[in-house]
Parts: sequence; structure tokens; C-alpha cells
Amino acid sequence: MKKFEGKVLVVGASGRTGLWVIRRLQHYGIETRAFARKADKLAEFRNIEVSLGRIQNASALRSAVSGCQAVICTIGANSLFGESSPVQVDGDGIIRLVDIARENDVKKFILVSSIAVTKPFHPLNLFGGVLSQKLRSENHLRSIYGKDGFTYTVIRPGGLKDGEPFKHQLQTGKGDMISGVIDRADVAELAVLSLWIKRVENETFEVIRTEPAEQKSLELYLEKI
Repeated sequence: MKKFEGKVLVVGASGRTGLWVIRRLQHYGIETRAFARKADKLAEFRNIEVSLGRIQNASALRSAVSGCQAVICTIGANSLFGESSPVQVDGDGIIRLVDIARENDVKKFILVSSIAVTKPFHPLNLFGGVLSQKLRSENHLRSIYGKDGFTYTVIRPGGLKDGEPFKHQLQTGKGDMISGVIDRADVAELAVLSLWIKRVENETFEVIRTEPAEQKSLELYLEKI
């Protein structure tokens, strides 16, 4: 039996974390729509819808969220300036997406943010103020969702690695007090689990990996938050 009924829009779908989100959604048999600028990196997938566009384009976003019950957003800046910059992507872009999702009755919004967003003097913030922009969009999400039947989850992963899922124990925290790294695959799994685990509705938490150890499931880490 599927754990989540409805269609999920993955924003930033062609990025390395986004691709893992799609893989995990397909593992659970959840209907998926991918939003990306180009479709070439999505060629591995069958039975998903693809909606092409840019995070700056409100009409493309409206088309992408239409008919979806949840959004998992993994998008992030990859340039200091222009339309791929932290201001346009992690700040204004995600805020635009949140507003359009809410207006179009998307009930659940899961945002993959970053550890250390509350630390403006962290070295990562030298990249165009990316942490400050992520915190700005986080705060906007929390102000728009979390009431009237609309829920959010904000996941703040440590530094992202490209290992396979379920290979490490995890540590979660709240209040932006921990630091470390984590595999994108495990972040993707946590984002997908957040679709149905009630404990993380309207929660913001950090997560890193710790000791190598095979994991059968990551659900327990969310249930303990």
C-alpha cells in the first residue's frame, strides 16, 4: 500500500539530490512530476511527468504545481550572479514557489535547506549570501504554511556527499547546533518519508551522518525528532 496518495512535484529535479528524490518516490510507487530547466538528466526515469521551466517564471511554476498535493524542493544556486544566483534561486525563487504552491492548494511543502543557515558569518555564506537567502525562504515558508491544513517540513542537511542510501547512522538536531556531512541519497529518503510521517509536520531540523552502519529504514530518525 502506498504511504502517500497524490502527486508530488520535485523542484530541482535534475540536480543530484533531486534525482535521488525521484528514485525514492518511485521506490514507494508515488506519482511524480519533475520540474527542471532541461529534461536530459531525467532520461533514466519512466512513468514520471516532466514540466520544464525556470524558478523565475511564475506561469511555469503554476503549470508545474497544478494538480499536485505536495512539493519537495531541492533547488539551489550554482552561480554567484544572474538567474542561478542565491538571491534569485534560494531566496526569491523559493519564495515565489511557496506562494504559488499555497495559492494552488498544494497541501504539503518539503524544503531541503542547509545546516548553518542561522550563522551569517559561516564560510558557506561567502557564496553570495546563500545561507541568508535560504533562511529567508525558510522563514517565508513557515509563515505561509503550518496552518489551515497546510503543512511544511524543513530539512537542513550537512555537507552533501554522493554515497548510496542506508549506509550510515544519522544524527538529527534542532536549533542549528550540529555540523557534519550526509549523503544526498539519505536526505532524499528523509524528504520522501516526510510526506507521511506526522512527527515532522511543521518542523525544522538538522541532520548529519555518523557511524557507518547498514540501515533498514530511516523512519525512526524522524519519529524521534
